[in-house]
Parts: sequence; C-alpha cells; structure tokens
Amino acid sequence: MNKTMKHTRNTKTLLFMSFLLIAVLVICSCDTEETQTVATFQELVMADEFDTDGAPNSGIWNYDIGDGTANGLPAGWGNGELQYYTDRSDNVTVQNGLLIITAKEESFGNSNYTSARLLTKGKFEQTYGRFEARIRLPNGKGLWPAFWLLGDDSNGTEIWPQIGEIDIMEYVGDEPSTVFGTVHGPGYSGGESISKSYKLDNDRFDNGFHIFGVEWGPDYINWYVDDVLYNQLTPEDVPGEWVFNRGPFYIILNVAVGGALPGSPNEETVFPQTMLVDYVRVYKQ
Repeated sequence: MNKTMKHTRNTKTLLFMSFLLIAVLVICSCDTEETQTVATFQELVMADEFDTDGAPNSGIWNYDIGDGTANGLPAGWGNGELQYYTDRSDNVTVQNGLLIITAKEESFGNSNYTSARLLTKGKFEQTYGRFEARIRLPNGKGLWPAFWLLGDDSNGTEIWPQIGEIDIMEYVGDEPSTVFGTVHGPGYSGGESISKSYKLDNDRFDNGFHIFGVEWGPDYINWYVDDVLYNQLTPEDVPGEWVFNRGPFYIILNVAVGGALPGSPNEETVFPQTMLVDYVRVYKQ
C-alpha cells in the first residue's frame, strides 16, 4: 500500500472515530442547556431606534409617575425603592440616537432621588415573540435598572402576580459583570421568583452596550445576552400556574434606586447615573 492510500484510510478512520465521540457526548449530555427550544422570530412588528431628539415617542411610551402610591402600591413601588419617577427631561430624554434614563440624587416629591420609568401599556402589547433592547448599564451600589414585561391587568380585574411578569434583564449596580432574568407568577413571586444569572468573563455591563432579549412562545421563555442563550423555562419548571399563555404583555424600562434587592446607595455611589438604550425591538414569528 502506498503512503497516499495509507494516509487517506487513516484520515477516514480518525474522522469516523471523532464522529462517534461527538455522538456519544451529545447523547450523554442531557442537561437543560442542550435541550432548549431555540426559536427564530424574524418579523419586526415594533421598533424604537430613538432617532428623534427630545421626549420619547408618545405613540409608544407612557410614564409611571411618583413613588407608587398613585398606582395603589405602598411607597417605594412595593419594593422599598427610594426614587420618585418623573417625566422631566432631567430624568428621561432622547439624544444622539439614545434613550437616556438618568437617576439623580435630589430632593423631589418627598424622595431623595429621582429617575424615570417608561412603559408601553395601552400603546404596544403583544403575546409571544422576541423582545430585545441594546443597553449600556450604570454602576454603583443601590442602582437597580431593568428591562421587563408585565401582563395586562384586564382593566384592574387581575392583579400581580396573577398577571405574570417576565424580567428580561435586571441588574444591581455593585455587581457590574452580572445580569439576571426572572419570572414571577402565582406561587413563585417576589423572593420566591424563579431566576438565573448570566456573568460576563473579564468585562462589565457598564463598559459597553449589550443586547438583552427573550424569545417567548407557547410554553417556553428563552433568555439571551447578545447571542448567548443562557436559560429556558417551561411550565414544568414553575411550582404554580404558568400564566404566560394568557394574553399580551407590555414593556417597561426603568432605573430604580434602592430597594430590597440592591440595598441603598452608599458613600461610594456617584450620581447622576444613566442607563443608555440604543434601541428596543419586538418581533413575531
């Protein structure tokens, strides 16, 4: 046998053995990460690119104003938060292609901090799809920015957590390399919510923009950071009712200050702090 024929046969043997090894590894690897439903939603149905300077697009965004009491919640939005939300340009504006939400340390409305909370309730709501935003996050103890979805409350006849909540991205400012995605529903809300974190290697979320998204379909929700699918939940993963097939959800973007999750700012927290949003986009199948 000449060297060429021998080399070809050896190569084929190595390729076949490599294929067998890969097949064995795939068959034996049965964890959640490798059995996730990977969806592709390609039809763009809503996008805000924040191309027009000034106030955010009133055709898409509303505001929550105050400390939560006007919404029927205890002061602090039910979480012990310290900020007063406004619609002032000091706290929310669009400039140079970015939505800018600014948390400030100032006396306003019986609070020591101000910020903003935008929502699409009554203007854009959707059941299922891909919801994503490209965001640069702030940093500092006591900061709590979020990009999340809340179920429609049927004109007040349904209440949280029965309406459901999908937190696409939450973050506490003194852990700048970690974000997390969470669901809240009946039997798994607040401190009993179901959550998973995602950590950057050798980087921080306040150093640059990252894409945070979910792909939500019947009986599953996938969480992404950039192009990484890092978690999936299905009805089998929650201890109570799966309330994410009931109807449309709307989008919320906010920067909270203080509260049960991040704690209060400390002497090292620098204000003002900004969350920069490059775009928000929603797709359907």
